[in-house]
Parts: sequence; C-alpha cells; structure tokens
Amino acid sequence: MEELNVKALSLGIGGICALYLLLLGWASMFGYGTDLVEMISPVYIGYGSTFIGSIIGALWGFVDGAIGGAIIALIYNAVVRKRS
Repeated sequence: MEELNVKALSLGIGGICALYLLLLGWASMFGYGTDLVEMISPVYIGYGSTFIGSIIGALWGFVDGAIGGAIIALIYNAVVRKRS
C-alpha cells in the first residue's frame, strides 16, 4: 500500500479548516452562524464576528488542521507499514 504524504495532507487539511473558519466568521458578520462562532471562539482565542477576528480564527484553524492532518497521516503510515 502507498503511504500518505504527511506535509501535503497537513497543508490540505489546514487550508480547508482555515478557509472554513474565515468564511464562517465573515458570514457571522451578517448574522449567519453567529451561534457557531460564539461556541468556537473560546477555543480559538481572538476568533470572532469581525474581519480581523475571522483572520485570527483562520490562522488558528490552519495550525489546528495542519497538526491534525499530520497526526492522521503519521498514524495511517504507521498502520500501513505494520500491515506490509
């Protein structure tokens, strides 16, 4: 079986998470998804329903998603190596 590229998966998942939090923050500026932003904001310090708050949330999301993507890829690669 083929192994996953840890760097590529980290960047991909980090980018998706960043884009999601950025767009969610911008949408909440117009009244959409404000409850979700309020629920997420204690986890990501500085994230909020403002332009700058959305950018801060996107940075947090990228870091969090990249770490999560790396962990997923490393675990997957370890399992694939063990099965071979």
